[in-house]
Amino acid sequence: MDAIDRQILELLAKNARRPVAEIAEHVGLSPAPVARRIDRLERDGVIEGYTTVVNYARTGTAIEAFIEVRMLGSLEVDSVWADLEVMPEVVQMLTIAGDPDALVRVRVDNVDHLARVVNQMRKTGKLLGTKTLIVLDELTPGR
Repeated sequence: MDAIDRQILELLAKNARRPVAEIAEHVGLSPAPVARRIDRLERDGVIEGYTTVVNYARTGTAIEAFIEVRMLGSLEVDSVWADLEVMPEVVQMLTIAGDPDALVRVRVDNVDHLARVVNQMRKTGKLLGTKTLIVLDELTPGR
């Protein structure tokens, strides 16, 4: 990867539907080599896919929270993930160094729904403890 590839990735990260001709103009190349670079980045697994930015306040799942998870000492992360990934509210789980063991990102309708999700997670019997952090605002570069 070179500086032009990094520019292309930055432009696509801000708007994955940006036309190749517009990207080419920004990076100082013609569209054909830019398209080839994007194809190569996809083929090499640098670009794994494209996504949509959703306004969750309009979908009814306006509350986002991170749940700190402390696992029972002898458990494998995959065992805990297997129980959590089937929950539709769970968006992502990040294993982290230190205390806690993981952060679980969830989207819910309201605080009561959040409480039910946390209780469901605790009922798996695989967690030593949880701590819930509700997101108040999201600040993202370029938006």
